[in-house]
Amino acid sequence: MTDCIFCSIIAGTTAADVIFADGDSMAFLDARPIFKGHVLVVPRRHYVTLADLPDDLLGPFFGTVQLISAALPEALGATGSFVGLNNVVSQSVPHLHTHVVPRTRGDGLRGFFWPRQRYADEAEAQEYAQRIRAALAAR
Repeated sequence: MTDCIFCSIIAGTTAADVIFADGDSMAFLDARPIFKGHVLVVPRRHYVTLADLPDDLLGPFFGTVQLISAALPEALGATGSFVGLNNVVSQSVPHLHTHVVPRTRGDGLRGFFWPRQRYADEAEAQEYAQRIRAALAAR
């Protein structure tokens, strides 16, 4: 895609601090990091969401995510990492990307960034679970 900033980074027409690249994926520093060393892992081909990623790329893609998450503590003296991705909602760039953020105890990042909700009762929880199971069964 010509209007996707991540595709432009992959093509080499937009500068980025690339830290890893192979035939399937690329990893580069986030331009607006939560903490210094915050990495984005993207597939080389343009897919908008995780659901769009072909099955044969799941392993290679998450292998890169795993590799980066294992490297951050050693590279940055971090205790661990936060790994996450958004699908459509809060996805600032519509190209699948996984955030790998270095973490240390007491770094100030607390919990999740959205308010928690509760189910009205166990029946409502079971209804949601059944809806998700039905969607999975239909795939």
